[in-house]
Amino acid sequence: MNTIIIGIGEYAISTDSKDILKTFALGSCVAVIIYNVTKKAAGMIHVALPNSSVNEEKAKKNPGYFVDTGLPLLLQKMNGNLNTSKLQIKIIGGSNIMDAKGHFDIGKRNVLAIKKYLWKKGLGVIAEDIGGNISRTVSVKVKTGEIIITSKGKSWSL
Repeated sequence: MNTIIIGIGEYAISTDSKDILKTFALGSCVAVIIYNVTKKAAGMIHVALPNSSVNEEKAKKNPGYFVDTGLPLLLQKMNGNLNTSKLQIKIIGGSNIMDAKGHFDIGKRNVLAIKKYLWKKGLGVIAEDIGGNISRTVSVKVKTGEIIITSKGKSWSL
């Protein structure tokens, strides 16, 4: 097994059945996982903020940091010319960890931005593990598309 680590604002795509895509410490950040069932390809992005207008320079250097610049990039690279009905999309994260009173709601805003973008493209999320006040680590097995989430010593599948 080869584990590909995805940091904040990064993304990766693999078609190698031996690979695992993994990202750590999703608080208000959200991991979007796209699995192409036909090609047995997995893609994951770790987005931090919903809208690149807060820092357009950063968006140019690191488009994966923002939903509005990173998600279109991942989807384009994952889909190519294939039918989007072959894509399974799952999201993990969007917690409210350091904003107990909900002043900024970054997690919720990230999730809404992701769903809004996908909806405009005629796509939807088939499964999610979002919200709450926990930090999540997530991995996806390229061979099967199986997603494992861990937090506070517990793990579960999505």
